[in-house]
Amino acid sequence: MQNISIFGTSSDAGKSTITFVIAKIIQELGFSVAPFKAQNVSNNAMVADDGSEIAVAQYFQAEVLGIPTSYYLNPILLKSGQKSSASLIIKGKATQSKDVREYYRDLDKLKPIVKESFEKLNTQYDCIVAEGAGSPVELNLMDKDLSNIYIATEFNTKIILVADIEKGGVFASIWGVYNLLPKALRENIIGVIINKFRGDMSLFDRGVEIIENEFNIPVLGVLPYIPFNLGFEDSQSLINYKQNNKKNAKKIGVIAYPTMSNYNDFEPLIADNNISVEFIRADIDLEQFELVILSGSKLVMRDLAWLKEIGLFDRLKKRKKSILGICGGYEMMFKNLLDPYYIESNQAITKGLGFIDDNIIFQKEKIVKKGEYTIFNKRVNGFEIHNGISKKYPLYYQKGNIKGTFVHGLFDNIKFREYKKITIDSFVKEIKNRLDIKKIIEVI
Repeated sequence: MQNISIFGTSSDAGKSTITFVIAKIIQELGFSVAPFKAQNVSNNAMVADDGSEIAVAQYFQAEVLGIPTSYYLNPILLKSGQKSSASLIIKGKATQSKDVREYYRDLDKLKPIVKESFEKLNTQYDCIVAEGAGSPVELNLMDKDLSNIYIATEFNTKIILVADIEKGGVFASIWGVYNLLPKALRENIIGVIINKFRGDMSLFDRGVEIIENEFNIPVLGVLPYIPFNLGFEDSQSLINYKQNNKKNAKKIGVIAYPTMSNYNDFEPLIADNNISVEFIRADIDLEQFELVILSGSKLVMRDLAWLKEIGLFDRLKKRKKSILGICGGYEMMFKNLLDPYYIESNQAITKGLGFIDDNIIFQKEKIVKKGEYTIFNKRVNGFEIHNGISKKYPLYYQKGNIKGTFVHGLFDNIKFREYKKITIDSFVKEIKNRLDIKKIIEVI
């Protein structure tokens, strides 16, 4: 069986979702399957079973398939850094931050790491479904493309294109990507999936004819737009989420600062129709919410400065109702944030909200671990990813209206896990019924 690459004809075409759907369908046919992404750019990460840090998308895809998670699924991860730099995570371990230009200059040094991970998975599974990144035909970057061109060329993968019709320009995007790809890769294209169609599907029947007869590219299916409130990977996920709330649902506000991270913490809340979740991006009245959550943050000092600039810092200081901080949000609750090694900023001392009578100290070594925790009088299967530490409150704090913890996964529960399984199974079934699976299987 040949491996598959999932290429988007644009950014946010739905590659992550199609990757786990295609993988799940192949798995249901009796084959062992693993997801893969050579390089991911995301502030949202999870702690894998091997103790490594990988992007939430590959963790979620593996979770759907019920396979062990490790850095082999995502050997290179980039997170937001200061100015033009990025925090570089290689084989699940944080290394130094690098200027983006320097990163691209050193790309050839990363190819052996990507190749090693892919080959490792190739010995363990019948099929790898490799998710691409952005568009595969950014002509100025094609020689620096690890996730699309490198993988498809090095491992001769079969290719499925995913085109987002919601954006408009779907014919141009399909034609352009197809014709700008190297000839050898064009010959490996199985076909294209039209994604996120809204309205009467029959209206695109003529579109299918054009793509198949004039472009000579098979259409593997036209998929309707289906809200999927799981596996949140980026800020676009927060724009697309939908809730079906009861009339008297509890209102919870989540501060969505510029480098907010780990959106998946809030998936259980969004899934609960007794809770109404609103992501706060501006200076608004916080008293309308029963609970305000300070979410995770990739750059805590920068996001703390943002809170001060727009006025939410003062609103939080005056608030008497419940406030919960998670990871970076927890760190903001302390008196001062001390960064002697300039891990996250160019300031050695930053004033925090002052809710907690201790300082946060940023250390060089990142804490990355998962396990079962007892916090707020409950057992939580969670994980930690942070550089900041508190000597007095190393795991969590609770007093009056203030609660905070370094632990992600606080809201996960049996009810949500059941909802998750039902939602995934239903989603995969719906997509499977609209795809030409025979065309895909015949080629691979």
